[in-house]
This record gives sequence, C-alpha cells and structure tokens, in this order.
Amino acid sequence: MTLITRRNVLRIGAAGLALPFAGSLAFGQDGPLKIGFVNVGPKDDNGWTFGHWTGAKALEAEFGDKVEITFVESVPEGPDCERVLRELAQQGNKIIFATSFGFGDYVIKVAREFPDVIFEHATGYQRSDNVGTYNARFHEGRAVMGTLAGHLSQTNNIGYIGSFPIPEVVMGINAFTLAARKINPEITVNVVWLSSWHDPAKEADAARALIDQGADILVQHTDGPAALQVAEERGIIGGFGQGADMSAFAPKSHLSAIIDVWAPHYIQVVKDVQAGTWVSDDSWPGIAAGEVVIGAYNEKIPADVVAAAEAVKLGIADGSLNPFTGPILDNAGTERVPAGQIVDDAGLWAMDWYVEGVKA
Repeated sequence: MTLITRRNVLRIGAAGLALPFAGSLAFGQDGPLKIGFVNVGPKDDNGWTFGHWTGAKALEAEFGDKVEITFVESVPEGPDCERVLRELAQQGNKIIFATSFGFGDYVIKVAREFPDVIFEHATGYQRSDNVGTYNARFHEGRAVMGTLAGHLSQTNNIGYIGSFPIPEVVMGINAFTLAARKINPEITVNVVWLSSWHDPAKEADAARALIDQGADILVQHTDGPAALQVAEERGIIGGFGQGADMSAFAPKSHLSAIIDVWAPHYIQVVKDVQAGTWVSDDSWPGIAAGEVVIGAYNEKIPADVVAAAEAVKLGIADGSLNPFTGPILDNAGTERVPAGQIVDDAGLWAMDWYVEGVKA
C-alpha cells in the first residue's frame, strides 16, 4: 500500500487515463487499479480517519497487488481539498474516496472535470453520474450509548463535544438524548461546538469545561481520544469511543464505543468497478448490517445496564426499535413527532432542531 502525504500528492503529477463510459463505469487499464483516499485527519487519530485507514488496509488484504492505494491525510475542508482531489485524478486514480462531509462541493466540482473517475463521498448528499455517497447510521450507536448514560449518570448532566451542527451530528445528539431520557427524564445534555473534527487541544479543553460544569459522562462527535483521556484524569464515570475502540487511552473511563466498519463498503465498490456494474447510489447501513458495531462494555458497568444497552442494540438490528419514534418534543417544548410516528430518513437528513433535554 502506498501512503503519500498531502504535500507529496500536491508535488506529484501524472496524466489521468481515459476510460469508457457506457451506463456504468468500467476499467480497461493495465496494472493495478489505483485508488485514492482523501481524509480530514491523520490515520493515527485513533478514531474517524483510523477507521478509513483500516478499510483501506482491508482493500489491500482482499485484492493484493491488483490495487494500488494512496491514502492522503490531514486535508482541510477547503480549497486544498479540491487540489488534492484533482491531483489524485491526474495521477490515474480511478476510484477516489473523500471521507469528510465538508469535501462535498469540491468532489462535485472535480468529478465534472474527470467523468471517467469514480468518486465516493462519505457522509455526503450530492450525487452525479460518477459520484456516489456512503455513510453509516451512527445515530443507532448513539442510542445504545445513551441507554448506558441514562442508567449510569449520577449528576444527570451529560457533556457532549460536537464538531459542526450538521444533520449527521444533530441526529446523533438527539438519538443519544432520547435514549438517555427514556431511562432518566431528568438528564440534560450540554453541547459544546468546536468547529473542528480533529483538534486534540480543543477537545481536551471542552472536556474539562464540561466536567467543571457538572458533567459526569462525556460524549463526542470528534475524532480523537483526548476527551476520554481527560475523563480518565478527572475520575468521572466515563465516556465513549468515537469511530474506533479507544479503551487503550482510558481503560477506566472508556465505557464502550461506536466502531465504524468501512471495509465491506470499500470492497464492494471495488468489486462493482471491476465488474463494470458500479452506479451512483447512496449507501447508509447501520447496526443490522454490521457497519456500526458496539464496542466491548467496560467491566465496571453493571450486568443489568449492559443488558439494557444490548436490548436497544438488538431491537435496532431486528427493526423492532427505532430511536426516533414519537412522541418527541423539541427543546422548546413543541411536539415534532406525534405518538407512534417515526422520523424517516429524509427527516433525519433535514434535522436542524434538538430534542427536549438538549442545551446547544
């Protein structure tokens, strides 16, 4: 597997190879299939980007020397992303995975310039003939974590470290809060926004501030273990890994984790491309499909609490439980979802409001 830093990608140039387009994209090139990854953080963030790095390694394990992978790290969500995407296409990469929400507009722009290159955008919503989107139902995992927090919190005060107030983050906050308050209606969830996916210093500062305000459990939709390390230092009940198992960084405070498993999607995309059957689509599996995995539970969690969390996980997996089943009030007291109704996928992606109990 080839690992090229962002600086090197911008320095190296190669002409793109033209491929036929006939309904679906297929490849007739000699040599390995070149695949590029564009990532917002470093592969050793031990969270989000690490999950995609694991998926990239799974491609190499599956296809061996039939693929050549370039994994580009720490690309900001701005014009630099456009440059990296273009360079990867010019170098002959025929599949490019862009793995952060803020890359979306640049993916669409560069894809127009390279109609014979397949682009896949993680957590995105914009598609075209050669741009597909994929995601994971992280909010399902949040409901499991919220169940744990509802049972375990002693202060009824949960601290939530958010990256950006976009729908995927908002629906996660809401799913967590609904599940926690289903167990303990007195719980409040206090959100701090960082305007960053990966900034260990900011994450640690936010964790300290939330603990100082009474939080005894921390949740994060940011990419590294800094908040968990603060939880360990301060001796609070704990927190949850995001994107990967982070227990090595906080063995006492790591309660469980939402683990992203991207390998099946990446392998399927490559198989579809090789077979000439790839078409632009949206992929959004979750717990049932094994793309969202609940990490091991800390041994200090009582057995009945683990059983309650497992019941939520299994209910989501078999379809008998939906975290967004009404009645649901927003944090201004207005009914958003009547009793018995469920927020559908379109409603989740349009979610710009918070449920009762959230302070954001």
